[in-house]
Amino acid sequence: MGALPVFRWRLAPDGYATRRQLRARGLRPGGQCVAAQLERPRRRGPLVAYLYRVDLAKPVRPMTPGRWAALAAANRARRVCPACRHDAGYVIPTSLGTCVPCAYADPDGSEGSTPHG
Repeated sequence: MGALPVFRWRLAPDGYATRRQLRARGLRPGGQCVAAQLERPRRRGPLVAYLYRVDLAKPVRPMTPGRWAALAAANRARRVCPACRHDAGYVIPTSLGTCVPCAYADPDGSEGSTPHG
C-alpha cells in the first residue's frame, strides 16, 4: 500500500471531493478507499480532510418508508425527558440530560411539587 497524496488546503485537483462535497452533489463514496488528503497547517498540528474520487462515487440511496420511520422514532426519543417521561417539544440538551423544568426544578419542592405543574 502506497502513501496517500497530500495536497495543501484549497489546492486539490479536479476529480477529488470530500464527503460533504460529494453529498452536496447527491453522491456518496460507495465503499471506495480514501484517495488523497488535504492538510491545513496549524500550530497544534494540521487539520486533515480526506478526499474521494468523484468518478468512483455512487448516487445517494433514496430514503425508504422504513428509514423515514426509524429517523422519526430516533428524533422522537431525543425529545422525551428520561426523568418525567414527557415530550419536551424540543431535543433535550445532552448537557442537561433532562428537560429544562426537570433540570432546574427546586430540590426542596417549595416552588411546586411537579416540574411541569
